[in-house]
Amino acid sequence: MGYGVKLYVWGDRACFTRPEMKAERVSYDIMTPSAARGILEAIHWKPAIRWVVDRIHVLNEIAFDSVRRNEVENKISTQNIKAAMGGRDVSLHQIAPEERQQRMTVMLRDVAYIIEAHFEMTDRAGETDTPEKHYSIFSRRARNGQSYHQPYFGCREFPVNFEWVEDGQELPTSHYSRKAEMDLQWMLWDLEYGAEITPRFFRAVMREGIVDVPDLSKREARV
Repeated sequence: MGYGVKLYVWGDRACFTRPEMKAERVSYDIMTPSAARGILEAIHWKPAIRWVVDRIHVLNEIAFDSVRRNEVENKISTQNIKAAMGGRDVSLHQIAPEERQQRMTVMLRDVAYIIEAHFEMTDRAGETDTPEKHYSIFSRRARNGQSYHQPYFGCREFPVNFEWVEDGQELPTSHYSRKAEMDLQWMLWDLEYGAEITPRFFRAVMREGIVDVPDLSKREARV
């Protein structure tokens, strides 16, 4: 196991979309491990390291809002993008008013979490890549509020505020600290990219406000 970190993250809104919902966006009850990893990678990531989320602390009460949002119906074709990269004259624009659709979104409101994670060195690490180096870079950037791009809670319009948690720092009390156990059902752990994109799921159980996250990259896949 590499160096461990703790990051306090919060925001006004969040939507961690359930993949089984096709037409409408419906959020999981809490942040998914893949969303937590995305926040960490927005602060610091290199091919030399792999982020592993260990625990997610759920600080605020789980509460939902329902709204209708405008979305576009289609995406720009990947074939057109490849053709343009090859020098062909193709259209790469969308006319939003002509493709606009209103869709219902069931989102979370007033969210706050603590992400416990560590990183591991990969086989792409160079001679100058050491755990101490990458831990130092991440901790400095997190303390200074720096990120390579704005991290977000599931959707780009839901920005993340983050703060480094120092060793020994007292953590906020979870709304669920006195609730022994809450079964949050099956939750998306992450997507595995290979010949095909394979989703992996785990059974999320929250105990006293904390969800322990397995590292399914080292265990049998549950799909």
